[in-house]
Parts: sequence; C-alpha cells; structure tokens
Amino acid sequence: MAIKHFLQFSDFTLTEFEYVMQRARIIKQRFKAYQTYHPLLDRTLVMVFEKNSTRTRLSFEAGMHQLGGAAIYLNTRDSQLGRGEPVEDAGQVMSRMCDIIMIRTFEQEMIEKFAANSRVPVVNGLTNQHHPCQVLADVFTYIEHRGSITSKKVAWIGDANNMLYSWLQAAQIFNFHLHISTPKGYDMDMSLVSADPSQYTLFDNPSDACAGVDLVNTDVWTSMGYEAENQARLQAFDGWIVDEEKMARANTDALFMHCLPAHRGEEVSAGVIDGPQSVVWDEAENRLHVQKALLEYLVVGEIS
Repeated sequence: MAIKHFLQFSDFTLTEFEYVMQRARIIKQRFKAYQTYHPLLDRTLVMVFEKNSTRTRLSFEAGMHQLGGAAIYLNTRDSQLGRGEPVEDAGQVMSRMCDIIMIRTFEQEMIEKFAANSRVPVVNGLTNQHHPCQVLADVFTYIEHRGSITSKKVAWIGDANNMLYSWLQAAQIFNFHLHISTPKGYDMDMSLVSADPSQYTLFDNPSDACAGVDLVNTDVWTSMGYEAENQARLQAFDGWIVDEEKMARANTDALFMHCLPAHRGEEVSAGVIDGPQSVVWDEAENRLHVQKALLEYLVVGEIS
C-alpha cells in the first residue's frame, strides 16, 4: 500500500473515515469484551513530542500496546531534534527504524517536512494549526450517541484554533454546518479555511451561535504556547463561557464536548461539563479507539 499520512483532517476521504469509524466500533467492542486483538504484532510506533500531553500520549501508547505492537516515546528536548538536527534528516532516520510515527509539535510546517522525508505513515498528534485525531474522536462520539452528523449543526465557541480548523474540514467532508463565535481579535485565519462559506455561519454573540444546534463545542481560552497572552485572553473572552443559559438555547438533545483539559468557570461552567448533556469522558476515551483503528489502517490497510 502506498504511504498514507494523516496530517490534517482533509487527508482522508469520507469513504476512508467511514471505514476507520467502522473499525473503531469493532475494536472498541473487542476491547470492552477483553478480547485479545494483535494486528500490529512486532510493529513499532515512534511518538515524537515537542508539546506536552496527557491524552495524546496515553491513547497512542496504550493503543499501540493493545494492538500487539510497541510504542517508543521521544521528547525533542531529549533527542537530536532538540539540538538542531534538520527535520528532514530525522524523518529519513526514524522512518527506517519503525512502522509509523506520531508527532505532536507546534508548527504544521515541521510535520509536513518530516512526512515528506518519511518512509512510513506520519500522524499529526497536534499542531498549532490542526488537531485531526481529536476531531476524529469527536465526530465518532457524536455518531455513537446520536447517529449521523450529516446535516446537523455544530457550535464552536472560543478562539479560532487548531480544533476549529479541523472542525471546518470535517464539516466539508461530513456535510454538516458550523456556528462559529470567536471574540474580536481571535477570529479565523482565512488562509487555513478551505470550507465553503455555505458550511459555516459567523456570530458576534456566542449565545446566538448556540441556538438550535445539535452539538456545542469549546476549548480552553489559552492554548499551549500562548500562556503569555493569558490575562489579555481572560478579558477578551469575557462572556464566551459555555454555561447553562447557552446550552438551553441549543436543541433539547444537544451534546456538549470539550477536548480537555478544561477550566471550570472560564470557558465552561461546572454545571455544563459535569451535566447530563456532556459527553466529554466518552469523547476522551474514544481517542484510544479511533486512533487504534487509524493505526491499523495506516500500517496494514483495510481489513476484509
């Protein structure tokens, strides 16, 4: 099979996503039933971290072990990448010693260069511009709880970050509509938006963005790497908290999601994230299952 990378959400077609989600359902069922399943026996995943992580490391490392393979953790501070080794050289070397590579870093350009010089599939565990694995888990979680996401309405409340850009690509592929409300000065970089304008609507008022939607989604106000802006962001984002009042404007069966970690009282109220419409814990767990399906697909191809 030709090398296939997953560097941003648009790298897969709808048919490929449907296949991966079907496999995720099967793999999750086997996991819950304590059935051993080792399609990646004797295969190795290398995980390269420039940004710290909880869910990304745990889900990829545990997932690879559960599939019968091995996972190796590399932090750029402890490797030659942190001492100035060219990304292109690292891609050449690492890809000769493993079967698949996951990278969690700052700039999308870095992971694109690495993949261009890799002999094995490369997966984006997060960059400043895209977070495709998280949105894959989110879409899977919605489908698991409510069925097809096609033609649904999804609200994004917060700044235009990597999550939003991946959600915009997902809207194109799965054909749903996004309601987007970002504080002034934290709006979208249109060079990163490929979605047709008909697939999203911009709202000045975050409460209006929640009206009549099927899913409300948010993220921390200060993402990793932007800590110096924290005080300014707290002021600019005043009023963008997803609280019970905003959720009440969504459809009665609407779900709430957050990619975590969460700051109760800032971007979301405790009553919402810990309330009956929240599926954040299923969402977090599903990172494990969809990424196992993703690893299986990228390493061995389709399973008949």
